[in-house]
Amino acid sequence: MQRDALLAALGERVRSLRARRGLTRKALAEAADVSERHLANLEYGIGNASIVVLHHVACALQCSLAELVGDVSTSSPEWLLIRELLENRSEADLRKVRAAIGELLGNAVVDAARGQRIALVGLRGAGKSTLGRMLADHLELPFIELSREIETLAGCSVREIHDLYGTNAYRRYERRALEEAVQIYSEVVIATPGGIVSDPATFNELLAHCTTVWLQASPEEHMSRVAAQGDLRPMAASQEAMEDLRRILDGRAAFYSKADLRVDTGGKTEQKAFDALCAAVVPVLAG
Repeated sequence: MQRDALLAALGERVRSLRARRGLTRKALAEAADVSERHLANLEYGIGNASIVVLHHVACALQCSLAELVGDVSTSSPEWLLIRELLENRSEADLRKVRAAIGELLGNAVVDAARGQRIALVGLRGAGKSTLGRMLADHLELPFIELSREIETLAGCSVREIHDLYGTNAYRRYERRALEEAVQIYSEVVIATPGGIVSDPATFNELLAHCTTVWLQASPEEHMSRVAAQGDLRPMAASQEAMEDLRRILDGRAAFYSKADLRVDTGGKTEQKAFDALCAAVVPVLAG
């Protein structure tokens, strides 16, 4: 069956946004109140969904309908002119522009303690909790696992937050937990949830107040480590677990890459990975 180009592009956009949010197709279908088959047809570009269905899917993905079906920068002449200026610029140039815009609009933050707060980012199974705790002990700094702080604030588990209140509520707790951690600690090691990059406002907060380290590994290693822990969330209900994991990593990699430092834990023993993390972080702390 020949797919319509517009529907194919829409389907790819839905898959990309779903991967970035770390949602399985089944979870998104439930959140959007559409059938999983209907959603699958939409993702593969063979389903001509109604505007109501697209609205439900956009809400479940926490994005505007405009972002789902196209480019938000088409919404006004100023957006178009700005987009033209940024077209084909390098990532380095775009980073400078983002910093300059933040300063121009009064959103830039100068945090003297930023270099003393180390935040580990990456997918589940990267070693954030284990290596983070080892690093904190080595540096004699407090260690925070942000997921546990979120649970303390909510008074229930992360899964219960999602099940009872939804993803939007979870993101609010995540933002609040990060803000409190930054406010309380000027020196700390933080292990962040894998999906913290899904909310740009929270991720901007993290980048502004912490030196960030992306702990990298291959999808196969992420999967094997999570399985070794006896936990296959959030992919336990999916028959295409590895494909889902690859999509999540692909959807988030561009955001993880904004971290100040990268440490590849792939193919390393726990001690070797820790040594690599120390080698990257200690010079930053030393100034």
